[in-house]
Amino acid sequence: MAVYYLLRKRMISMNDKYRPLFQAIAFRSGVQLKNRLVMAPMTNWSSHEDGSVSDAEVNYYARRSHGVGMVVTACTYVTANGKGFEGEFAADRDEMIPSLRRLASAIKGQGAKAVLQIFHGGRMCPPELVPNGEIVSASAVSPEEEPSPERPRAIPRALTEDEIASIIAAFGEAARRAVEAGFDGVEIHGANGYLVQQFFSPHSNRREDRWGGSLEKRMTFPLAIVDKVKSVAADHAKEPFLVGYRFSPEESETPGITMEDTLFLVDALADQELDYLHVSLMDFWSKPRRGADESRTRLELIQEKAGNRVPIIGVGSIHTADEALRALQSGIPLLALGREIIMEPEWVDKIQAGHEAEIATTLKREDQERLVVPDPLWRAIIHTPGWFPVEA
Repeated sequence: MAVYYLLRKRMISMNDKYRPLFQAIAFRSGVQLKNRLVMAPMTNWSSHEDGSVSDAEVNYYARRSHGVGMVVTACTYVTANGKGFEGEFAADRDEMIPSLRRLASAIKGQGAKAVLQIFHGGRMCPPELVPNGEIVSASAVSPEEEPSPERPRAIPRALTEDEIASIIAAFGEAARRAVEAGFDGVEIHGANGYLVQQFFSPHSNRREDRWGGSLEKRMTFPLAIVDKVKSVAADHAKEPFLVGYRFSPEESETPGITMEDTLFLVDALADQELDYLHVSLMDFWSKPRRGADESRTRLELIQEKAGNRVPIIGVGSIHTADEALRALQSGIPLLALGREIIMEPEWVDKIQAGHEAEIATTLKREDQERLVVPDPLWRAIIHTPGWFPVEA
């Protein structure tokens, strides 16, 4: 399908107004993207039980890697006790390097840069997926949101100093494996309520040592991971290798992360010489709940705080070419596509070919095979009302 649109490109040229979406950009590390469009990291629950990548996943990524400048994979766990999902792939041991290489090769073979998102689930891990069923976090505090009324969250055990040091080292080792597997970079997953965010959050971090307490101390763990990953990349990568960081701007809990807290974190991250900061949002234009000017968007505030020091990736309900152009014109230099690129793998190609009016923004129940979506992800799409616009 992508080849089809490239051939048609000879007959109908791209609308000039969309050319800003296709400007190249170079990161601090030297990694260069051919355009401003990124495939967002999205869990697909489709890896093998041993943590290796499945054929279904490889095909799913290859289908979506042709047009975008960069693909950020679904998260991969860095330690055995960090596995957060059924069907999540692993980067916690060297035996996984061939599996990781398959994924990197599939993405890069279609012309996109391949970025591995590295992660620890912390208190969000299902007990049945981790050794001895023991869940760990910054403190022994369960999340307020339960997975279901019948299945309450387990109370996590607070990590010891030695365990914290071990997990920081594990993030570094996962980055080394990414280098050896041929990825172009890694993205530290500091968003969506997982372990890195748990250390930053006043809800999940009630520690009174150097890893918690004040806002500054709650940043110690995220910044230590950044430092370790950057150090490993510098030691092992022979080609340009990027390091990015993804975060969620706010939490609904009280106490919880406020927009003011996040701007403090963003300021610190912007001084770490990262390649980018990736903001995890469901709506690009969303505004703060609390702790900042509620008349402005979260991305506007983040760009103002750090955009002159580090590129920002914005994401959230961008479906059409015009919506993407408007988002780019807001001053955010990079845009990630999530649900939209699942529904429309040729999203980028259609704009380049002058066929942006043909971009699909809904799904049909019979579309799975055409779109090359693995069974577990397709079941979630069809059976989660409101997540995707599925035609009746």
